[in-house]
Formats: sequence, C-alpha cells, structure tokens
Amino acid sequence: MRTLAYLFIGILFGITMFKSEAASWFRIYEMFKFESFHMYGIIGSTVVLGIIMVQLIKRVPIKSFYGETIQIAPKAKSFSRYMFGGILFGLGWALAGACPGPMFTLVGVGYVSIIVVIIASIFGTFLYGLVKDKLPH
Repeated sequence: MRTLAYLFIGILFGITMFKSEAASWFRIYEMFKFESFHMYGIIGSTVVLGIIMVQLIKRVPIKSFYGETIQIAPKAKSFSRYMFGGILFGLGWALAGACPGPMFTLVGVGYVSIIVVIIASIFGTFLYGLVKDKLPH
C-alpha cells in the first residue's frame, strides 16, 4: 500500500514539475543567467513552505501518513559543508540542466537523453558511499 502511495505522490510531483515548467531546461538556463524570476519564485515559495512545515512539525506532535510520530533529527551546523555541497549541487544542476526531481520527470515526458544524467547521478551517489568515511565531514 505504501508503494502505491509513493507512486501516486511521485506522479503528482512529476505532473506539477512539468506543468509549472520547473523541469524545463530553458527555464533553468534562464535562472542561471538571471534572466527570469520564474524558477526563483518556485524555489523561494518551496523554501518558505518547507520552513513553515518543519517548524509546525517540531512544535506540534504531528503523525505521518501512516500514524507514526514524525521526528526531525538535529543536524550538525557547519558553514563550509553546506557551502561546498551547495556549490557542487549547483554546478551539477547547471551542467545537466536538471536537479534530481525533474530528471525523472524529463524521462517520463520523453527526453531519453537525460538517462545519461540519471546513470551518472547514481554512479556519483555510489562513489560517495564508498569514500564518505574518508572525507572530512
């Protein structure tokens, strides 16, 4: 049953990404050239909504979709780890023209060439898993 719920949410997410043009390479390109507010508006509203939801979850004992208590683990505060991670993520996003969510949306709408980016992302994640204990965290 959970798999069906995740599948439905993923399909809804994909439709939203495509219809809002957040998966559009041209919109992403415009954003990185500072020519359009479209993507900044989507990302900014998502960040604001995320902040509100996380604060609500921390303050009110909210249960998950399946009746489990939601707990958010505290994260280590470090400027450099988030700065370097954000730079790497942004460079990958700019080079590929898509971040992880829209990559699968683009495959779903027929952009088969993005499969190369998905394979590279999976390989990069695997590689990180191999060397993460040797990296300064």
